[in-house]
Amino acid sequence: MNSKIVLRPVLTGLIAASLVACQPSPTETSVDSTASTTTAVASQTGNSEPSRNADVTAAFASLVEDFEAFELANNPAERGRRGDLVAAGQWTDLSLEALQAQDEAETAFLERLDAIDGTRLSESDQVSHAVLDYILRFRVELAHFESNRMPFNSDSGFFHAPSYAAASTRPQTIAEGEAWVTRIGNIAAYFEQNTTWMRRGIEAGFTQPEVITRSTVGQLEGLSDLDTLRDILIAPIEGMSSNLPAEDLARLRASAIDAIETSAQPAYAQLHVFLRDEYLPASQPLIGISEVPEGRAYYQALVRYHTTLDTSPEEVHERGLAEVARIRSEMEGIIAELEFDGSFADFLNFLRTDPQFYAQTPEELLMHAAWISKRADDAMPRFFGHLPRLPYGVRPVPDSMAPTYTTGRYWPGDMENGIAGGYMVNTYDLSQRPLYTLPALSVHEAVPGHHHQGSIAQELEDVPNFRRDTYITAFGEGWGLYTENLAIDMGLYRTPYENFGRLTYEMWRACRLVVDTGMHYMGWSREQAEACLLENSALAPHNVRTEVLRYIGWPGQALAYKTGELLMRDLRAEAEETLGADFDIRAFHDELLKDGSMPLSALEAKMRRWIAAQAAAE
Repeated sequence: MNSKIVLRPVLTGLIAASLVACQPSPTETSVDSTASTTTAVASQTGNSEPSRNADVTAAFASLVEDFEAFELANNPAERGRRGDLVAAGQWTDLSLEALQAQDEAETAFLERLDAIDGTRLSESDQVSHAVLDYILRFRVELAHFESNRMPFNSDSGFFHAPSYAAASTRPQTIAEGEAWVTRIGNIAAYFEQNTTWMRRGIEAGFTQPEVITRSTVGQLEGLSDLDTLRDILIAPIEGMSSNLPAEDLARLRASAIDAIETSAQPAYAQLHVFLRDEYLPASQPLIGISEVPEGRAYYQALVRYHTTLDTSPEEVHERGLAEVARIRSEMEGIIAELEFDGSFADFLNFLRTDPQFYAQTPEELLMHAAWISKRADDAMPRFFGHLPRLPYGVRPVPDSMAPTYTTGRYWPGDMENGIAGGYMVNTYDLSQRPLYTLPALSVHEAVPGHHHQGSIAQELEDVPNFRRDTYITAFGEGWGLYTENLAIDMGLYRTPYENFGRLTYEMWRACRLVVDTGMHYMGWSREQAEACLLENSALAPHNVRTEVLRYIGWPGQALAYKTGELLMRDLRAEAEETLGADFDIRAFHDELLKDGSMPLSALEAKMRRWIAAQAAAE
């Protein structure tokens, strides 16, 4: 899972600040996609009004300029990264007044965008128009539901933001170090704003399920430990150059320790008490988002947001069931190939319990992940013409979050600030981390998956900043899942067990379509959801439990993976059939990724134009 977000509401975005249905046929996708986005990426037609086109281009450029200024004004972290030391000491303003003002501004931006005919823009601006339409349209629609009232889920929340910030902050000067100390001191106010939103949620009955809150209370108990918090928040100061004046470094360190002990740690402790004593008793007894006020309408909007398609929970559920049946058939074929003596359930039990499939130490697991990743690096030039500059590392998930964290995740890097991308491997409870799924996990999170795609987006030139920063889940996670299948061509699955692990991961994403819609729209229990994964995949029971918790706390996000992946596979199949011997896999992948993240309808239209152009050039 990647980290860039397009929505302001915390529920759908903050977990992604960590640094995780059968796709309709291409024709059906065009019909299902939102009309505004489809219009924005329609093929340009003959135009006898160059002056009108120039006016439209100028209007769009003005809108983009104003929107980017608006985004920067509301993003102190980015202003700090650009050298604003006052902003570097701040957290995002989440006050009711600030968010109401943003809602009004975004509504006005959308009205301006609707007045611009996207078909009269250049091809690059058409993509920008489609992405901006997606951002604004869903921000305006979802603002009504005030998801800031649920600012956490099962493995992440606003209270992890200081940890993530500490991991990505590299002060180079004493002044920058002082800004970080100021930011530590402002954690308490940031937490208080989030607490205000949670109290607003309590009053309206808009709260997380009890099972999610209990998990979060446990996380806060660990983060409230002074020694743990000190180690996390002092890291940017400890990492400063020893060439700076020693007395200034000593003063900074003392100031940081004081801010942690007198402000930050009490804020964490107070938040822990609030969640345990006030929020937990008010949490939802049932697990579906449909149980909160306006929950069914909220979930319907989240389904469309995460898939980028005008689809419904019922349609997604049926697509998931079809995919589960298809993948199950392929899995049974591998079991037959291995001549395993036993049932499907017996084979899953064998995979989950035989010691040959598990590392004995965290270091062994990390070494396996690193070796797979280097083999993937070695194969990359055969499948991609454009390789980004930013490298990545293989790292363990921090101990403070590992027990409830996913099996692996990608944390983006930053070339300008000297931070490599991070393929994060969870080494907690090694009996639940099978080696046969590690190739699929590694390519998804590192290369050619999230690191490759995200780093290319960072390097985009001559495009608005929001094009580099926007992470559309159906595109990014669709690509990550697509690369798990691409790894077959790359030769990364060396045994039938590893190939079964790939299918297990594909089944995992197919089951997501079923269980997410089941729990949040159809009244499924947590046990029903876990059974779908346990009975159809070789996922370890611990992973199944943490994954289902994730879907409970983050409605809709899990629907994006399969939706995007299947479209990308369909587009590749169409290109191969149309172009025959002239099909170039490197050119296809480069074209698919070169414009960054976009709604699926925009991607489909773009790739169809590319296929037609390639065919015409034969």
